[in-house]
Order: sequence, then C-alpha cells, then structure tokens
Amino acid sequence: MAVTDEAIEKIKGMIVSGALRPGDRLPKESELAAELGLSRNSLREAVRALALIRILDVRQGDGTYVTSLDPQLLLEALSFVVDFHRDDTVLEFLAVRRILEPAATGMAAGRITAPELDALQAQLDALGTDPSVEQLVACDLEFHRRIVAAAGNEVLCSLLDGLSGPTTRARVWRGLTQKDAVARTLTEHRAILGALRDADAEAARAWATVHIASVEQWLRTSL
Repeated sequence: MAVTDEAIEKIKGMIVSGALRPGDRLPKESELAAELGLSRNSLREAVRALALIRILDVRQGDGTYVTSLDPQLLLEALSFVVDFHRDDTVLEFLAVRRILEPAATGMAAGRITAPELDALQAQLDALGTDPSVEQLVACDLEFHRRIVAAAGNEVLCSLLDGLSGPTTRARVWRGLTQKDAVARTLTEHRAILGALRDADAEAARAWATVHIASVEQWLRTSL
C-alpha cells in the first residue's frame, strides 16, 4: 500500500508541476514506471486509484490521459462519498449547506439573468400547488442547482451539488411527516425568487437560510 501511495504522489507531482497538463496522454506504462522509479504493478494500481477520482482517464486501446481537471468532474467523488453518511451525521451536511448555499444565493442575486429567472418561475408554476413529495424534492434540487449555477462559481456549485445526496433524504422524510412541508417549501421558493428578481442579495441570502434551517430544525427533533 505504501508503494502505491508513493506512485500516486509521483504522478500527482507531475500534474501539479505542469509536467502533465489537462488532456495530456501519459507515457507508456513501461516508460513512465522507469522514469518514476516504480514497479509497473504499483504504477498500475496508482493509475486505477487516480482514475476513480477522475484525475486520470483510462481509455482501453488508446492510453491513459489526464482529465480536464474541471471542478465539476473532480468533485463528482464527493457525492459518492457523502452517500455513505450515517443518519446521525446528516445534520452536519445540512449545516455545511446552510453556510454555503445562502452565500451562493446572495451572489446569484447580482448575476442571474431575466431568462434564468423566468425559467425558475416556469418551474414553480409547472409544479402546481399540490405536488407529490417526489416531485417537490426533484423541483427543489433543480431550483437550487440553477440558482447556485447563476452565482458563477463552479467550485461552489459542484460542492453544493455533491452535498445534496444526504439532504435529499431529509427532505423526503420531512415531506412525508409534516403536513405543511409542501406549502412551506413552495412559499420559501417564491420568496427566494422574489428577492432574486429584486436583485436583493441580503433578502435572497436570508430566505435561503430560512429554507435550509426549516429542514434542519425539523430533523433535529426527529433524530
């Protein structure tokens, strides 16, 4: 295992130093192993590990390439990891989301375009006043994803997208056990949208905080 870790660090060093850039093809396995002073087996294990976290892309019959290293690609692993959360740690994920998402919503208030706002409005209108829990959760995910994307920060967008896994489950529980959860969620969504239309960053940030805190507060009493 220590040998594989060393191999990972050496490949990482080549990427960080710029010796290998996004999109570059790695040298042949035998050549790279000799260059780095590694066994071919340890190099192979390192490549597998780096491919799992989207640093490398192994193309059968073609070779191994450095990926684009875009934040969205690299942070895909986050959503995989957070799916393994324990029920008693979901509050910690929600707490992180409560810190990040209101900030992103406030940032979006100064950047979101009229067509983007109209698309959000159409999404809410299409949902109606009595959606199922599943429809509401799907809409909630897409509603916030679009707003965060409008903030213009790919890293923040990818982080929040990755954190949605455990919080989705909490929203489903809430919808199944709280009679007013659907109406409250729709009201909060409309309030967030109204603040965005007014380009009021503080109001948008405040409503986003209220929206997440209501789920968090319910969950605290349920665990």
